[in-house]
Amino acid sequence: MGCGRVGARIASILDHSGHDVSVVDVEPRAFKRLAPDFGGDTIIGTGIDEDVLRSAGIETATAFVAVTNGDNRNIMAAQVARLVFEVPEVVCRIYDPVREDTYRRLGLTTVCPTTTVSAQILDHVINAGENAPPLARRRPGGED
Repeated sequence: MGCGRVGARIASILDHSGHDVSVVDVEPRAFKRLAPDFGGDTIIGTGIDEDVLRSAGIETATAFVAVTNGDNRNIMAAQVARLVFEVPEVVCRIYDPVREDTYRRLGLTTVCPTTTVSAQILDHVINAGENAPPLARRRPGGED
């Protein structure tokens, strides 16, 4: 669910890998982001509508990925996929780190770009700082 840059990339890669893929998005123009040779299905609608999900084939799906720009939509759709349709693998993007922790504790597999990107940047800055010339290193005591 969601055919932005991330959703289109995931769908295109899965399609090229031989998986049957259906993409749901409320905006028909979003499907233009898919690879030109995308062979899956595109469904216009919202991923929290059970009829839309059925038309996308959720009843036989082995995975569901919710990557819209809205945390609430992603959480709701992921819960519907997991609890109503019992999809074995459900992944939900959540931008708010507080929500990520809450929903992870409730059993959702979540990915939070905010925490992931922050961790990568901090890792790079900290590791770069350890290898930087002496003048660029932090002062003793941790204050800059």
